[in-house]
Order: sequence, then structure tokens, then C-alpha cells
Amino acid sequence: CNVLLVFFQQNANGKVSRVIRIGTRKSQLARIQTDSVAEKLKRLYPDVHLEIVGMTTTGDKILDTALSKIGEKSLFTKELETALERNEVDLVVHSLKDLPTTLPPGFTIGAVLKRENPHDAVVLHPKNMGKSLDTLPDKSVIGTSSLRRAAQLKKRFPHLEFKDIRGNLNTRLKKLDEKDDFAAIILAAAGLRRMGWDSRVSQILGPEDCMYAVGQGALAIEVRARDEDILEMVSVLHDPDTVLRCIAERAFLRRLASLTLSPRCFCYSVLSSVSLYLTGAVYSLDGSDSLKETMQTSIASDNKVEERVDERVQRVGVTANNMPGPAQDASEKLGLDLANLLLSKGAKEILTVARQLNDAR
Repeated sequence: CNVLLVFFQQNANGKVSRVIRIGTRKSQLARIQTDSVAEKLKRLYPDVHLEIVGMTTTGDKILDTALSKIGEKSLFTKELETALERNEVDLVVHSLKDLPTTLPPGFTIGAVLKRENPHDAVVLHPKNMGKSLDTLPDKSVIGTSSLRRAAQLKKRFPHLEFKDIRGNLNTRLKKLDEKDDFAAIILAAAGLRRMGWDSRVSQILGPEDCMYAVGQGALAIEVRARDEDILEMVSVLHDPDTVLRCIAERAFLRRLASLTLSPRCFCYSVLSSVSLYLTGAVYSLDGSDSLKETMQTSIASDNKVEERVDERVQRVGVTANNMPGPAQDASEKLGLDLANLLLSKGAKEILTVARQLNDAR
């Protein structure tokens, strides 16, 4: 049976407050992200007592194997979702890019917060300061834990070599600075910004160099779908523009991921006042074979229509009960249509070969 446990705390003055437990990974970046969410909730709900529960995930423990060899998504979410299922926490803060496009039964994304810069950043070894990926010497080694980045950058910068690097941000920067194994490493700009390390960014990679991962730069709050009070509480943190962009991106990925493991399909999105543009691509393992297309859809809503989305409705795992449904539906359809367009042009074959080659490595 399902039992919902609600905890309360009494302070020294005898005032009783509800206790909300927030699950997070233990890394410094994860804690910074979770603390920022907790601060927002505390401002909105000053009478609620928030407790942060740190956990170590499988992805945090396995540091000697490439992510592509052990599965890239649930590695950083499974333990957190298990705690959520067991009522050990009431909500979980994730980097949206870590969350699969299909969530386990009973869970939903109750809030997608305003996106930080979603692009990737180049961090140079101190001896290479002033250079860029274009100007680094031939055969310079670039560190990245992402097949997505490596596939695109191999094609864009064929004079460079790419090598896997694992660990949290602190660990990877230490490996870069204290050894001569890497001329530079590629990291998410959003993580560097949140850590206060903007000064380490030597170059931001635009979409013409490297398209970002689905959902990159956005934080998500995962909750139990049956907890309507928690869902209502966190839903005010939804950023409408980010929600629409990420629904389109996640729909694009889910369609392709249903056919094959797809860390080599990626995209970027642009939202204007009335239209959403989505560019998506698939790449072979070495970047030599690729497909890229762009589509758009109208997301203008009729302001005369007051609509409340059925809270039971999820779109690629996202419940946005305070946003118009038609715009969400259009965003989801855009991602699906773009994926189908790429599939009609041979994307499945590229992805299948890429997976076979990766498995054989």
C-alpha cells in the first residue's frame, strides 16, 4: 500500500512547521544548486522547515569507466528516486540533463527552473592561456566525459585529440591544472557559473561548434506524482520559457532514444515571443557522419482562454499545471516531428552503427 508520511517540527516558541526533505547528490555543485532551490522555496513558504538530505549515487562512485560504457542517465538519479519512493525525501533536485525522458512510474518533474547558459565551455591548461580550440597545437589532447561533445568537436576541430576524463568539477579541474595530460577540458558553462568559476572559462562553444545536451543548464525538481500539495508548492518555480524549450528537447531525445541508446543526438532551441525553433542532430562516434535539421512551431496562446492543465497530464515527464496546455503540446510535437524528420533521412542507421562501435571499444 502507499503511505504518505507528513513530518512536522516544533520550534522553541512552540510553533509547528511542516518539514520538507530535499534530496540531492553530495557534490559541491549539487549542493549549491539544491541550496539555491531551497532559498527560493523558503522565500515563498517561510513557515515550512526545509531539510537537505545528501546522497551518493552510482555515477559518483564509478570514476574509472567512461559514462558511455555504463549508461549515462539513471547513474545519477536512481538512489535519489529510491529515497523518494520510500518517502525518505519529499522532493529531489536534479540537473535536468541527468533525468531520463521517461521517468519511473509514480514520479513527475514538478518544476523546471530558469535555465542558466546551456552551452559548453572550454577551460584551458594554465600554460595555454590566451589560446582557443582553433589555435591549440596539432594533437593537443582535450578532456571530456561526453560522447556528445567528442563526436561534434572531432568533426569541428580535426587537429585535436579527445580523451575521457571523469570526476566532479573540482576533480576534473585539478587533473587539468596539476598534470600535463590535457591541453584543455570541456565543461558545462552553467556548472562553472554556479560554482563561481567564470574566470576559468576561456571560450564558450556556440551551437555551430557544439550543440548542448537535452535540458542542459536547467534544474528540475522531481516529486511523487500523487503528492498534490508538494506538486502545487514547487510548480510556482516553473520558468515558462525553459519549460517549453525543454519539453521540445526531451520529446526529440525520447523519440530517438526509443530506438537506440542515443548520447549522440543533441539539439539547441530558441524561443521568441510567438515561435519555438528547435535544431537537432545525430552524429556518428567519430563525427564523420551526421544529420542536422531545424524546425519551428507557433507557441502563441489565446489570452482569452483561461486553462488549467490537468495535473495528471505529463509531457515527457514534466507536469506544468500552471501553464497553457496548447503551448506545451506544440512544443512536444515539435520535438517529435524533428526526430521523425531525422529518422526519415537515416538517423537510425547512424545511431545504430555508433552504438555498435561504442560497445565494441
